[in-house]
Amino acid sequence: MQPDCVLIEAPADAEQSTEYVGRKDLKPPVALLIYADKNPQRAAHVPFAVFSPEWQTMKYAAKRELPVRFMDLPMDITFALTDAERNVTQMSLPAQGEPTPEDLNFRRDPMKYMAQAAGYTDSERWWEVMFEQPDNETEVFTAILEMTTALRKEIKHEQPRTLLREAYMRKIMRKAVKDGYERIAVVCGAYHAPVLHTWQDFKQSADNALLRGLKKVKTRTAWVPWSYSRLTFRSGYTAGVNSPAWYEMLFKARSEAAVRWMVQAARLFRSKDLAASSAHALEAVRLAETLAVIRNLSLPGIDELRAAAVSVLCDGEEHRMQLIDEKLIVGDVIGKVSPDMPVIPLQKNLEQQIKSARLTAYRNTTEELWLKATSTKKRGGLDLRIDADLLKSLLLHRLNVLNIPWGKLQKETGRETSTFHEYWKMKWKPDFSLRIIEAGMWGNTVAEAAAAKLSDTARRAERLAELTRLTEQALQADLFVTVAELVRLLEQKSALTTDVLHLADTLPVLVNIIRYGDVRGTHTEAVRTVTEQIVPRICIGLPAACTHTDDTAAEAILQNIIAVNHALGLLNSEEFNRNWRDCLHRLAETSQAHFMLRGLSVRMLFDKNYLTVEETAVRTDFALSTGQESLAAAQWAEGFLYGSGLVILHHPELHRILDEWVDGLSKDTFTEILPVLRRTFSKFSAHEREQMLLLVKNGGLVPSAGQDRPDKRRAARVVPTVRLLLGYESIES
Repeated sequence: MQPDCVLIEAPADAEQSTEYVGRKDLKPPVALLIYADKNPQRAAHVPFAVFSPEWQTMKYAAKRELPVRFMDLPMDITFALTDAERNVTQMSLPAQGEPTPEDLNFRRDPMKYMAQAAGYTDSERWWEVMFEQPDNETEVFTAILEMTTALRKEIKHEQPRTLLREAYMRKIMRKAVKDGYERIAVVCGAYHAPVLHTWQDFKQSADNALLRGLKKVKTRTAWVPWSYSRLTFRSGYTAGVNSPAWYEMLFKARSEAAVRWMVQAARLFRSKDLAASSAHALEAVRLAETLAVIRNLSLPGIDELRAAAVSVLCDGEEHRMQLIDEKLIVGDVIGKVSPDMPVIPLQKNLEQQIKSARLTAYRNTTEELWLKATSTKKRGGLDLRIDADLLKSLLLHRLNVLNIPWGKLQKETGRETSTFHEYWKMKWKPDFSLRIIEAGMWGNTVAEAAAAKLSDTARRAERLAELTRLTEQALQADLFVTVAELVRLLEQKSALTTDVLHLADTLPVLVNIIRYGDVRGTHTEAVRTVTEQIVPRICIGLPAACTHTDDTAAEAILQNIIAVNHALGLLNSEEFNRNWRDCLHRLAETSQAHFMLRGLSVRMLFDKNYLTVEETAVRTDFALSTGQESLAAAQWAEGFLYGSGLVILHHPELHRILDEWVDGLSKDTFTEILPVLRRTFSKFSAHEREQMLLLVKNGGLVPSAGQDRPDKRRAARVVPTVRLLLGYESIES
């Protein structure tokens, strides 16, 4: 055709961004981000893949220096229409009557109607078979035009927004003709083709009447990286496709697509140490081609290839196809946008920070990866004593403050637990581009924006616990200008807080702040001052807060007490320990406190050696005596045994008291309290439960270590290894 002008169905107010399409540093998949200038939350993405007709058209035009015009309704109007959607008076549309449910379903997805008529359940698959695979690259346009023309005649109640869009498209077409272009190529969705092909049949005055008086909002545009996973229907993009990776392969090498796809599938399996030889790949291709012949297809499609892969490569096991689905059907490709393209200052700063922190590799993939993972350390991990790792940590913490959760901090387990280490899972999402723009209102750098957002959130915080968590975030993100303000607010809020349980919620976070600050070499004296103020208040007020509580409230308070006990243990202050000991004594002796909390306080006193075995046995005997209600006694035992049953394994006297109490219960009473007992013992480890069973079988007798004589010969074989572990230089017999 050799057109002299190209019109593309895309929002007209993004047209100026096409000047960057010819650059090599703009690599699809990418998207045009269009957002309202005063409210970035109102935004739209117009994505392009390498196989998108619009992208190929723009590349064609850029290479030949042809003018490109976007012809769809501008987003500045669309945003305003969306705001006024309920007020239809803004759109002077002709009355068409109320559509029936059948009309609504038909116009919502007319292509699905056609696919079902042809015997397909998937309209995308039907389109591929009918129009993409056959070797009729020019004749297909006539067929599509005839089909969609017939479809449009069946639709009695067209959507108002569609009428507006098509009126605007015809307006742009008329302007192109008026500007003197003679060979105008129009790239649009098939559904619009009939009313654009016959644009001269529509009166200009009628189209202008539809568009007259529409409000607008100011918009901005930017190119942002996109991904194949975001191109799928499941991402929420309504014009998406199910198989972008497959379509790229089909676009680049149509005749060899089946072979290339299966070869890559075999390579993927081998990379995961699964059997997939060249013979497997060849056999799978033959099977896919045979299926295509049986189904009267010119080429195997993704359904045929997938079925063949399940049969040959996966031995019929469907679940093994997940790897192929993600890599070769959806794909993990992510596009690239040059940093020197127009972006907001925060975006530029973030790109610099990513490069400095050496996180670019995690930025260029949509896979979820452990940060710094290796073959020997699957979870990777950052060591905060290393400057490079600390830089990574600060950036990720600051992005989380800005609601850009590129990295998610993972809970440490087992031997990995350390205040010097952090473990992150990384996954970049293309829609972060919009969040970056939203965050731009807070500042021009990541640190500046995070500090401003934290300060604003802190001023509106109502609960003390929320303020402490914000302070912890500020410390982790190294935002010390904000920390000073947050500590001041903490002091004010804690002084005014009368609810001791709110103070108890706060203490563990404050202790974490102190410990975290020590690790990073930061000044946390102000936080220590707040901690010193609230610990005595917790210790004084907690026993009263535990009185007259129901079971649900007691469960929540129990977690508070455990958290406070752990936090004070970390601080290891003599004064705090003394205050906490007195608090636990008062709680254990408060008759109106919940029995579970009283039992827990006795257990903590015993664990900290504030009570001897004899004193603990006396308290246990009293709590489980016949004078107590059975349910209350069971709740006391639940609190006393919370988390571990080692106390009764190592102290026969306590086991005897518990055993006699259970033995003395009537059948009806035992049935009544059985749920409490089951809940108590279910929290013990399997080893503890096994030892308890042996203890019962032995009649409550714990074998003495002295009863078994050690085998000196076997012990001698272990001694050399033990000496090495202890650091002795030589091994002596």
